Amino acid sequence: MRVLTGIQPSGDLHIGNYFGSIRQMIEAQETNETFAFIANYHAQTSVHDGKKLAELTMQAAIDFLALGIDPQKSVFWVQSDVKEVLELYWVLSSFTPMGLLERAHSYKDKVAKGIAANHSLFSYPVLMAADILLFSPDLIPVGKDQIQHVEIARDIAVKFNNEYGDILKLPNYKVDENVATVPGIDGQKMSKSYGNTINIFAEEKKQLKTIKKIVTQNVALEEPKEWENCNVYNIAKLFLDEAGQKELQERYERGGEGHGHFKLYLHDVIWEYFRPFREKRAYYEAHKEEVREILAQGAQKAKESASPLMEAVRAKTGISY
Repeated sequence: MRVLTGIQPSGDLHIGNYFGSIRQMIEAQETNETFAFIANYHAQTSVHDGKKLAELTMQAAIDFLALGIDPQKSVFWVQSDVKEVLELYWVLSSFTPMGLLERAHSYKDKVAKGIAANHSLFSYPVLMAADILLFSPDLIPVGKDQIQHVEIARDIAVKFNNEYGDILKLPNYKVDENVATVPGIDGQKMSKSYGNTINIFAEEKKQLKTIKKIVTQNVALEEPKEWENCNVYNIAKLFLDEAGQKELQERYERGGEGHGHFKLYLHDVIWEYFRPFREKRAYYEAHKEEVREILAQGAQKAKESASPLMEAVRAKTGISY
């Protein structure tokens, strides 16, 4: 089964990113043909500083390699290194009704939040459709907020196929209901938008300072503590097996420890869990030419995969003659 996913280079990764999607992506490459790309064209809808975007793209590549993307098991590349996606984007634009894009939730939401309306923001779903359809994947893992984009890709593909025959494969999406919704330090869903994240690769002192800000109840030290709705516990349990969760629950119920103790414990758990990833990240940070070579090889593999479909598209549409 071919699985495809795109990752925007949006800056520091937090543990909500990891447990919400990255870990599933890493696991998928063990049993599936996995295609993963850094969506730097998409990032241009919000990042207009060229130097900053280049830095974020390299940071994303380093972070994902450190967290477990294996270029021997997955095709891993930067979106802009495979120009065929822009060619297919233009072709698909001719099969995309304006009303379909006007109904896109992401466009309306972003404009409502004050993001300037422009063509790239409006046509974002068409480029995403090209990202998907170019590689004929079977499955697109998404969050619930991204389902509509896969449905739009399918709608466009149907219109194209009705005109030219079954050229474009209709992908399916998968929403993993078991994927954790990670609470932030304020108890809301962890998100950069809320400023409540715990960054994976933060410096140790800074990470500890953030963890100490986690909102907890005010309970006397000697009193038993409630763990079910405790933000500290609900973050810690993501890192623990069943026995570890049970042990932590018993500590809460015994009393004699305050939430400050549990925050220090959480810091230790997080710091140790990501230790091997930090070591890998330090290696790639010091060997950026190796990262560029990995991305170049991934782009070549992606182009080779996309080539037959683009040849068919050009032939059917008359672009090649």
